[in-house]
Amino acid sequence: MGTTALITGGSGGLGQGVTAAFLDAGWRVVVPWITEAELELLPEHNNLHTVRADLFEAADAERAATLAASDGDAPLGAVLNLVGGFAMSGRVHETDIAEFEQQLRLNLRPTYLTSQAALPHLIANGGGSIACVSSRAALRPFSGAAGYITGKAAVLSLVDAMAAEYKRDNVRVNAVLPSVIDTPGNRASQPDADHSKWVSPAEIARVLLFLCAPDSGVVSGAHVPVYGTG
Repeated sequence: MGTTALITGGSGGLGQGVTAAFLDAGWRVVVPWITEAELELLPEHNNLHTVRADLFEAADAERAATLAASDGDAPLGAVLNLVGGFAMSGRVHETDIAEFEQQLRLNLRPTYLTSQAALPHLIANGGGSIACVSSRAALRPFSGAAGYITGKAAVLSLVDAMAAEYKRDNVRVNAVLPSVIDTPGNRASQPDADHSKWVSPAEIARVLLFLCAPDSGVVSGAHVPVYGTG
């Protein structure tokens, strides 16, 4: 019997590496998508299943979770919340509230709705793992990104709340905190940076695999730094 991982953002710069790592490790993987261009970024694999779902909407998040839990031979055992984004702005007095709220919504709402939809299935299966992506910036803020920093800090608070609420259900909830991830998009936006100091998607994927595996059964409520060497 296998196990299913629901990976949101599975076609993104980080998500492609995470999706590949879980498939290579023998997991059944479900990846939600919203535009057809995302499908071209995913590998062809017998254990990969996709579902069109706007994870900002509760009904779509529920549909994704239902598909992930639909295979009795591979019960849903892990949810990886990778959807998020980054945008610079001005300092707080220079930034419209709409920009602030957009970053808060982007980084928090899909994580909440996907976790909410998946939790009943994890509980019914006797437990599992939820892993969320926050950011080093949540602990080490910098100027010009209050919305992003607040959103990623809120992810950590949500992780802590869920870890406390579902401990007795054997559902573990943890977060990883990357620095700059070595993706094509980040390289394009920072061509002069020392990319060797950035953390790769494959490196983050190995940590996420551990957090979702039985060997990490005693770990919940952790905020795991995955900073690279920068």
